[in-house]
Amino acid sequence: MDFSLTEEQTLLKESVNRYLADNYGVEKFREYRHQTTQERSAIWQEFAEMGWLALPFDEEYGGFGGSAIDTALIMEEFGRGLVAEPYLASVLLAGKAIAEAGSDEQKERYLPGIVEGSVQAAFAFAEPEARFCRHDIDVRAVKKGEAYVLNGSKALVLNGDAANLLVVAVRTEGQRLDTTGISLFAIDADQPGIDRRDYPCVDGHRAAEISFTDVEVSSDALLGEPNKALAVIDKVLDEATIAVSAEAVGIMDALVAATVEYTKTRVQFGRPIGSFQVLQHRMVDMYMEAEETRSLLYMAAMKSAGGDADTSQAVSALKVKVASAGRFVGQEAVQLHGGMGMSDEMGVGHYFKRLTTINTLFGNGDFHLKRYAALSKEAA
Repeated sequence: MDFSLTEEQTLLKESVNRYLADNYGVEKFREYRHQTTQERSAIWQEFAEMGWLALPFDEEYGGFGGSAIDTALIMEEFGRGLVAEPYLASVLLAGKAIAEAGSDEQKERYLPGIVEGSVQAAFAFAEPEARFCRHDIDVRAVKKGEAYVLNGSKALVLNGDAANLLVVAVRTEGQRLDTTGISLFAIDADQPGIDRRDYPCVDGHRAAEISFTDVEVSSDALLGEPNKALAVIDKVLDEATIAVSAEAVGIMDALVAATVEYTKTRVQFGRPIGSFQVLQHRMVDMYMEAEETRSLLYMAAMKSAGGDADTSQAVSALKVKVASAGRFVGQEAVQLHGGMGMSDEMGVGHYFKRLTTINTLFGNGDFHLKRYAALSKEAA
């Protein structure tokens, strides 16, 4: 595979890097993590003005028609910059779910607002008892005349506190663990009967638990065909997994660079500790883990962009590597920084918290190892 970037992709990567160098970083992150998404709305509007929110959507809806490779490049830079904005939740989860499942009329209704930054969205798919199972859905939508009535609860809804549009996975038919009978609805987050309990996450991002009590929505809120949404959910979550894996690669790059710089200045026994060969070997191991993950990332992104049949296998292989490499690089960085690695003033601990969270998003390493084995068996 040719992993070289096009001229446009190089310019995109460089522009994101320049903006984040001026507007983000550890000090800004420590300030932003105590603010709500609404309090940082000016930053979100800057994201919109630079076209980042439009990147993955078709041109007819105000987008740029970018691929999984393009969004991976942005997310890699977001990882380096420790960005806490809800790009993943609003654009790559909820927005992409609408783009994949919605009718032309629904895309015209919802996507321009997401692209312009006037609408923030969230994808409510996970449930309290589901763990990582994507079809374990028991929020019910019962048809009532020309409308549907929703009841149930969703867990860990990223950006659920700030979203004014919810894309909700519900069961419209069958039993809780059936792979069929799942549908998607686009719902106004202020609809009567919706209760949100928001909270900060350990990595500086925010999420919410959302309950639905006799929430009545019209049938035109249904995205795509009823009872057949699992394929869309799988595709959206696979692309989101590629995105957070790209973020993890950016974080690993930042940790390697920070550790190398620290060992050049930390003096022990009259010498910089970076001059000790055993520590040099450990930093080389960190670098190699990051580079191996990057290779799997670009392979998965290229397969996704090309619509390859084995994309899901590549995604699961990537996530397994992210789990092991992220843990190794994060632990090594903290240890080589000594006590400073655990302090709030240093970025190392904040990066490691985000890496740890990424490991559990959309399935941890154990889940994806089993998924990879099952997909390989099916393909054999």
